[in-house]
Amino acid sequence: MDEQVEISTPHDAANNALVLAFGRLQGAANRLEYILGRSLEQECGISHLMYEVLLILGRADEPGLSMRAIAQEQVLTTGGVTRLVDRMEAAGLVERAEDPGDRRGRLVRLTRKGAATTVAASRVHVENIRRFFLAPLPPEDRDRFAEDLRILSHAARDELPRLP
Repeated sequence: MDEQVEISTPHDAANNALVLAFGRLQGAANRLEYILGRSLEQECGISHLMYEVLLILGRADEPGLSMRAIAQEQVLTTGGVTRLVDRMEAAGLVERAEDPGDRRGRLVRLTRKGAATTVAASRVHVENIRRFFLAPLPPEDRDRFAEDLRILSHAARDELPRLP
């Protein structure tokens, strides 16, 4: 699959092994995002993006994270994160607190409700991951596949520009 192939027609482009492989990865990710995100919304009342922010905050512990740090983790603008955190705060999932290291700064952290929602949503999410992500794969390939995804994710993350 890694050989150099001349692309000189639309047919060549559409049938290039690398183009097809990446398209399958993107298609699988989009479909899984839809299936798993819809389940989180229906069963837990939160979007997949909200769930990801809850996980980021769960990893951070106290005293919380800045909007910039959340934006960097989610590859969002700080304005986008501010609007998302506003909705999450209105739902009682997060709260803003003073930053002990910066008198003008504010940090975002989980509320009790946010922590409980993270746990409940994670239980739902893990079962769906098992069903839709792992079950279709041969058991002997699952660990290697997960490691390959980690490598791809970190390599792509390292190529992203840092937010100002």
